[in-house]
Amino acid sequence: MPDWFSVLLRSAGLFALTLFLARLIGKRQTARMTFFDLVTCMVIGVTAAVISLNLAGNPADGLIVLAVWTLFPALIYVLAMKFKAVRDIVQGKETVLINHGKVLEDKLLEARLTPEDLLSQLRRKNVFNFADVEFAVLEPGGDVSVLLKKDRRPLTARAAGLSAGQESAPQTVMLDGIIMDEPLAAMGLNRGWLHAELEKAGVAPENVFIAQVDSAGQLYLDLFDDAVQAPKPKVKELTFATLKKCQADCELYALSTKQPEAKKMYGKSVETLSEVIRELEPLLKR
Repeated sequence: MPDWFSVLLRSAGLFALTLFLARLIGKRQTARMTFFDLVTCMVIGVTAAVISLNLAGNPADGLIVLAVWTLFPALIYVLAMKFKAVRDIVQGKETVLINHGKVLEDKLLEARLTPEDLLSQLRRKNVFNFADVEFAVLEPGGDVSVLLKKDRRPLTARAAGLSAGQESAPQTVMLDGIIMDEPLAAMGLNRGWLHAELEKAGVAPENVFIAQVDSAGQLYLDLFDDAVQAPKPKVKELTFATLKKCQADCELYALSTKQPEAKKMYGKSVETLSEVIRELEPLLKR
């Protein structure tokens, strides 16, 4: 058998074996790599390359190395999920770098970070002044988590005393001009509704690159032709305007009628619409 063919067979077999071993270790290996994860990946990759090129004296020894460096990390991960002491050894602990706006130099030295490294990590969090930071923590994965001081945090609906309605993830209903029925059905919609909305927007289905529907039933479009501006959805604005108009009409009817029962009915309708508008305003005016 030619040497190149032997290398090809070994490489193909080891490729499948390494893929299987990587899945055996788990998704966490690529999702959150620690230093231990990096060493494990390097050893498995180098061992697979050595066996593929037949540089090991005995291929069985290489397979034993692969088995050890796969089973042991998998076992350690299982133990780490059960025991915090094992997690602290394998993953490491969090390190507080800034406490109440004060940079802890000894913790920076312990984490092997320079002041430039810290400032760079803060800039990645859109923080350009360390004095704005209440707490900064170095996570075991190497990322820095930042908590701004109260007067530097972005304004939220809760801080402003406003209620915000719940919102579900938007559904992609068209890709590359192809209508996707399952997401439409998940939103309680159908192709007829989609075609009607596209007709309102003056857009042909074959010209749609991506179409998404949010939790309020608004259709957002991205067209193949970037020079054409897709119309912005106005379902929320029109709904809010319609409710306000109905409220104003009921108030007008209540003032203009001279029948007590009709005046009472319109007045009750105004109160009901006011309650509905108050509850829906956080959703409709976002």
